Amino acid sequence: MATVRTDTLVIGAVIAGATLAIRASAHGEVLVLSKREPEESNTRYAQGGIAAVMGPDDSFDLHVRDTLAAGAGLCDEGVVRLVVTEGPARIRDLVEWGVAFTGLRETDGELEADLHREGGHSVHRVLHAKDETGLEIQRTLLARLRETSSVRILERHVAIDLVTLSRMDGRVARGSRQDRCIGAYVLDEQKGEVLTILARSVVLATGGAGKAYLYTSNPDVATGDGIAMAWRAGAQVSNLEFVQFHPTCLYHSKAKSFLISEAVRGEGAILRLSDGTPFMKSVHPRADLAPRDIVARAIDAELKRRGDDCVFLDATDLGAGRFAEKFPMIHERCLSFGIDAARDWIPVVPAAHYFVGGVKTDDRGRTSLPGLYAAGEAACTGLHGANRLASNSLLEGIVFGHLAAEALREDPAPPRLTPDPPPWNVGSAVPPDAAVIVAHNWDEVRRSMWNYVGIVRTDARLERARRRIEFLQEEIRDYYWRYTVDRDVLELRNIATVGDLIVRCAQARKESRGLHYTLDHPAPAPGRPSDTVLSRNAE
Repeated sequence: MATVRTDTLVIGAVIAGATLAIRASAHGEVLVLSKREPEESNTRYAQGGIAAVMGPDDSFDLHVRDTLAAGAGLCDEGVVRLVVTEGPARIRDLVEWGVAFTGLRETDGELEADLHREGGHSVHRVLHAKDETGLEIQRTLLARLRETSSVRILERHVAIDLVTLSRMDGRVARGSRQDRCIGAYVLDEQKGEVLTILARSVVLATGGAGKAYLYTSNPDVATGDGIAMAWRAGAQVSNLEFVQFHPTCLYHSKAKSFLISEAVRGEGAILRLSDGTPFMKSVHPRADLAPRDIVARAIDAELKRRGDDCVFLDATDLGAGRFAEKFPMIHERCLSFGIDAARDWIPVVPAAHYFVGGVKTDDRGRTSLPGLYAAGEAACTGLHGANRLASNSLLEGIVFGHLAAEALREDPAPPRLTPDPPPWNVGSAVPPDAAVIVAHNWDEVRRSMWNYVGIVRTDARLERARRRIEFLQEEIRDYYWRYTVDRDVLELRNIATVGDLIVRCAQARKESRGLHYTLDHPAPAPGRPSDTVLSRNAE
């Protein structure tokens, strides 16, 4: 089995990972892993846009205030201000690299663009590229990555586990000051071989874990790989109880994971029950533009109260021309399912969308494990608190990709390892011959998470989920060691790990705050709230 050396190993290829790789390439070789094609990512499906202070009626203080309000008292205000104030400069980076935002123009040296407004924002501040903002950013970043001579992208390479000094040397305790991340074991799917990749610095930019839930807006790649690997290596994880459910995913038997952007409500669309009754005005002062957790919880309550399968998004007041102009991709996709948004209400339901928690980092992307960094949705930076403000995610990715690249350059290099770590040991494992076991356990994990750890929780539901996932993890561990690894079993192992961590965090928080709502503890706890931090080293 081959050993590969590089200066920086980036696991994950799009907004946070690509930004960091572009920056880090100025100071050494960068190897970027993508477990499928890099084009398949959460970034690609980010329709709404990227929030930044660009308009004449906006200010850093206003953006900070909106972010703190959405975060329900749990944001790190210093990180919020850092990200918000970095935003315009990082937007200019994207523009200079070639991102074509809608309405983009430069007046007297200042960038201007058409701005949307989304839930939780007090003004229009969301830059967009029609309704395919993530796709436009992704195309631009990947094109630049592929043009950079000191960056190499390995497609269909699946990270299995991180390599640490404590894993190599029994004299180094996991979680001690001497421990360090030095690389990763990586499955080359095409060759069926496991590589040992060693690096001065390892960056987790693997995105979220929406596939831990039965219904999600995320693509199939969102299986929480970075969070699970970091946990197994001994890094701290934080605030995983806060899972954002997007209120409006298209409800249709043939539609898979298709999001109806919050910007549609920003343009005036309203939510209605099946009998036509609008219901959000009685829920929140901002009605249909309330923060996402409130909207998703209101929809969930109505569906359970009435026994309906979905609610409806009424955008008919926008008219055919305006809807098609503002949201061409959504318009075409709805038409493909026989829904004309100019005349028809769009059936929608909530679905798991964004992970606010993740691998705990400082304000430069450093984790608690030296040599390991995290950025983007895989990280918990303190920006989002208990609930992400809409369109702050792409902003966080571009800003922390930049900041973490600076940290890589500034942090001292580790000594070169001699000898190399041992190669991946297959042992007595044999090729798998029972894929039905993986498929069955995958379905059980996701159903348990949806039914017991969803939008509304109780102590009893969480305990059921804990017991069920604990049992499934035993089955998955047995399968993992019995058979040679493939992508399916690695992803199953990771969603089960992330599911377990979500439950642990949720059980630890005896209050309702932001995205974590429990019927047994419906009010926020008194006093200053604190993060939920878990460490395997404490076990």
